[in-house]
Amino acid sequence: MHCLTRATLVLQSGCRRYTAVTCLNGVRILSRGFRNSGYNKQRGQPSNGATSGSTGDNDLYDVIISGGGMVGTAMACSLGFDPNLEGKKVLLLEAGHKKVIDKVPETYSTRVSSISPGSATLLSGIGAWEHILHMRCKPFKRMQVWDACSDAMITFEKDNFEDEMGYVVENDVVIAALTRQLESLSDQVKVQYRSRVVKYTWPRPFQAPDAIPWVQVELASGQKLQTKLLIGADGPNSMVRSEAGIPTVKWNYNQSAVVAVLSLSEPTENNVAWQRFLPTGPIAMLPLSDNESSLVWSTSHQHAEELLGLDDETFLDAINSAFVSLPWSNENHSELLETAGTLFRSALSFLMPSGTSARQLPPSVSGIGPNSRAMFPLGMGHASEYMRHRVALIGDAAHRVHPLAGQGVNLGFGDVACLTRLLSQAAFDGKDVGSTQHLLEYETERQRHNLPMMAAIDLMKRLYSTNTAPLVLLRTLGLQATNAVPPVKEQIIAFASK
Repeated sequence: MHCLTRATLVLQSGCRRYTAVTCLNGVRILSRGFRNSGYNKQRGQPSNGATSGSTGDNDLYDVIISGGGMVGTAMACSLGFDPNLEGKKVLLLEAGHKKVIDKVPETYSTRVSSISPGSATLLSGIGAWEHILHMRCKPFKRMQVWDACSDAMITFEKDNFEDEMGYVVENDVVIAALTRQLESLSDQVKVQYRSRVVKYTWPRPFQAPDAIPWVQVELASGQKLQTKLLIGADGPNSMVRSEAGIPTVKWNYNQSAVVAVLSLSEPTENNVAWQRFLPTGPIAMLPLSDNESSLVWSTSHQHAEELLGLDDETFLDAINSAFVSLPWSNENHSELLETAGTLFRSALSFLMPSGTSARQLPPSVSGIGPNSRAMFPLGMGHASEYMRHRVALIGDAAHRVHPLAGQGVNLGFGDVACLTRLLSQAAFDGKDVGSTQHLLEYETERQRHNLPMMAAIDLMKRLYSTNTAPLVLLRTLGLQATNAVPPVKEQIIAFASK
């Protein structure tokens, strides 16, 4: 049987990017990576002490994770607690300070995340969820989403209303809980805070005798490290992704999110997540406690600046008006759309009476947390590849989404669970943790999950960013039809809960 090898070289970022497809006895093997000029076909090991800038064995790690945010720190914990990876050297590099919460602050942070049941399971498996529960989090059991330009509405809830759909947790609380777990893994996982990476040197797939076979990481302090696998968890502006030359599709939405901590007019059970699509963007209110909620208002940059400049009373009036007044006014309605929507909803309630649900009024707000208003720009991005030779991307380094579905960090935690499982299996099988085979499996599995979710979020954002009559009618009928068919809603809930 003939053996055919095809290699493609592309000049990129000062090094040669290669893709090699090899056919051996009918089996196709794909490898990707980097190659500098000069190589031979015989794979060599580094000579003893001959490599320029080489480090000793004490500076060689099996895995280095660059970025200690929620996803990167969860990755470090997940690897540290995996029994098949016991004995592997793992290092977490974080440019910022160590985040510890000795006592939970009285005031809530504006930066919160909606944690899905699947993400809660991951955090529970590495022991962090118990710490989160001891600090604070707020479960929600229902979601209500409705449109400003019509009476269309959809609700999501589990069959058993006692089951949580998700949890609202401050980002600082998540990181503090994960950091506490890292402290119990000091023999397995090393952490270097205030460590800024200034350079990555990539290994050669076909190594010269004096070449380094691993990824080399140089810090601002001058320290040089080597790793068999580099995991980029360094956010949407990932240096790992950029230095690796991984192409990224991205765009800005010309929107900013205004966030704030709100006080409710009166204490309630407050277990519903509210979201309303305004023509300028979605506004959402997520429960923090029985009398406080978190605001995420996505709107134009100009409107966001105006909202930040309002006095507290006027700002609260704008929020209450956006949530309560407009849906029952005729400001954004047209008679044709209202008639069509009413007729369609009546037909659905006759055909699917079990699928109808009553509209609830969101709670009114009466106060705002001190210095809690802030804004940040919104955009979307996706790396065309999640891996290269001895490199993997997770979290926002691989994908960035609009916050309207609350899926950003959950996609990242899904990356953590998937990559940990594949690295664990590789270690159990005695394979190199940085080999291309299981990194390709990771890329394939996660892209099959992430891309449909990202496409749906982007489509929803664009569909609801217009008040053009045909599109309003289309989304009105679609939202009502989805709301009337419980099996469809159950599939949506199941996919978003992973």
